[in-house]
Amino acid sequence: MGYQQVMNSKLIPIFITIAAFALAPSCNKMDDLPDMAPASKKHKMDFDILVTRDGEIIQKGRTGVMTRSAAVDTDERLATMDEDIPFGLIGIDFEKGQLVLDNMKVANDGVGYSTAFDGFMWNGINKVSLSAYYPYVNNVDYGSGFENYAIPYSVKETEAGPLVSKTVERAINQLNMVPLVFQHITNDIGYKICDITPDKNLQGLIHLRKLTATNVASAGVFVNDIISGAGNWHKQGYYRKVVVFEGDAPVGVGSENEKFVGYDALVDRLADSHRYYSIPDDIEMGKQCVEVVFDVDGFKHNNFYYEPLKNQVRKFMLYGLLPDNVFVYGKQYTFHIGLDLSSIYREITFAPAVGDWETTIYENNDDF
Repeated sequence: MGYQQVMNSKLIPIFITIAAFALAPSCNKMDDLPDMAPASKKHKMDFDILVTRDGEIIQKGRTGVMTRSAAVDTDERLATMDEDIPFGLIGIDFEKGQLVLDNMKVANDGVGYSTAFDGFMWNGINKVSLSAYYPYVNNVDYGSGFENYAIPYSVKETEAGPLVSKTVERAINQLNMVPLVFQHITNDIGYKICDITPDKNLQGLIHLRKLTATNVASAGVFVNDIISGAGNWHKQGYYRKVVVFEGDAPVGVGSENEKFVGYDALVDRLADSHRYYSIPDDIEMGKQCVEVVFDVDGFKHNNFYYEPLKNQVRKFMLYGLLPDNVFVYGKQYTFHIGLDLSSIYREITFAPAVGDWETTIYENNDDF
């Protein structure tokens, strides 16, 4: 292939040929949820917010306060947690078999995340298992015995990449401060591109016109098991086409001039590139593909003049390109596209890089 890509040190390079995305059914909500006793008073509960990557703390909220992080200029900003968007909270008393916090909405009051609920709960010594998810959704379904809950997700409703917290178990009289450790449950996907033609006479002739990902899994239900702390996506069958780039951008020559693919330009920083969320999907034979449209300037080679080429289309199937043909949720995928005109009809080569989310809490959802 003649293409050696220098990867981001946080990414794990996989040199094969390209990659893509997963999905999910739904759960039935229990009709006989227990009635809650009348409130005697309200009790405030604060949250200590963590967002992690493979157990490593990336950003920590001070006790009871959501930390506002500085806008660090780095290409590792892949996700955000918007302070203006609330998260949902579920609390289950397994000893009593009660759902004591039913899809409670928790918002930031400008100081930090906190909520108040009925003080009668503090009269006992039972333990409550708490779990949270972001962003908040209305229609959460509970599984048998309250051991799991199902969160619907559709890109048509929100572009925010969903997060789910690890389960926290606390005695009822110790719920003044609850640590919530959020982890990502979708994929972050983007592209880089360069001209890797070895013949100098043929370099610098390529213009990227359009890049489209097809059959991107974009709706599903995530069932989170509170006891095991693990979750799974279930397919719902909503797939979409994502136009990643549309414009006219000369492609840089050599891996040293490789750039990220933006909406209508090639850019230097990952943070400025066009990245999108996908539900991790099984890659099926003949299903998912990436379509690249490009122009080639006219050129002379071996005393023969080649006319300019317009709207050249190449489709590349994704099957067989990732281990076990699956995407793993919580991972970031950057596909490296190398265009080679040594032979004008030579196929484009792809080299995907797979890495973990580099997650920081930011003030808005545009900084990934």
